[in-house]
Amino acid sequence: MIDEELVRCRPCGYVMKASELGEGVCPACGLPHTVFEPYRERVSANRLFILGLDIHPIAIHLSQTFVALAPMLIIFHLIFPTFQEVLVHSVITFSIWALPFTLVASTVSGIIDGITRFKTLRTPMLISKILFSALILTTSLIQLIIYTPNEYYWYTIVLGLISLGFAVKLGLLGKHLLDVILPGTYVRRKKKAKAPDKEATEAKKAAAAAARAKKADNTIK
Repeated sequence: MIDEELVRCRPCGYVMKASELGEGVCPACGLPHTVFEPYRERVSANRLFILGLDIHPIAIHLSQTFVALAPMLIIFHLIFPTFQEVLVHSVITFSIWALPFTLVASTVSGIIDGITRFKTLRTPMLISKILFSALILTTSLIQLIIYTPNEYYWYTIVLGLISLGFAVKLGLLGKHLLDVILPGTYVRRKKKAKAPDKEATEAKKAAAAAARAKKADNTIK
């Protein structure tokens, strides 16, 4: 893809091969091909390869699954204690044990992704992401340490919900980091106004001069 001619959709930032676009529309936002502009990839091939593996997004989806599953299933079990009791207990236990490991994978892959994408981890948003990652990892480890299989106390639910809240905050921060690649709303170019016809302008000036002269004659009379 790097050696081929690339084009970018100005409204949404989608990049694709010019040969695949043709006279069609943007696959992402559906606007016509006329809103595309030539694009030159400024990221090295090695960085593109690492980012193209999507390791961090995959790890995030795994951790998000378990961080939401554990507290929701506990609440579900307290409401319906006899529904598939053995299965629900097993899934809750597995989720609580798996969560810290998936969070470690998300954190490590996030650090690699941040360094590859932004070449630093010292920006305000990345520092915030690292902070919330540490918080959610801490709460998940505490939950794992105090967890007793098949017994769910109020603090187990609270810790699970706190972890879920941290995960939501991380998701919002990630959304803002995705937004940095977008060029913003596409402003359509206004059509240039046609230059006034020279003869018509001269005619208007002559007509105005005649009107003034006539008014002056009437005043004298």
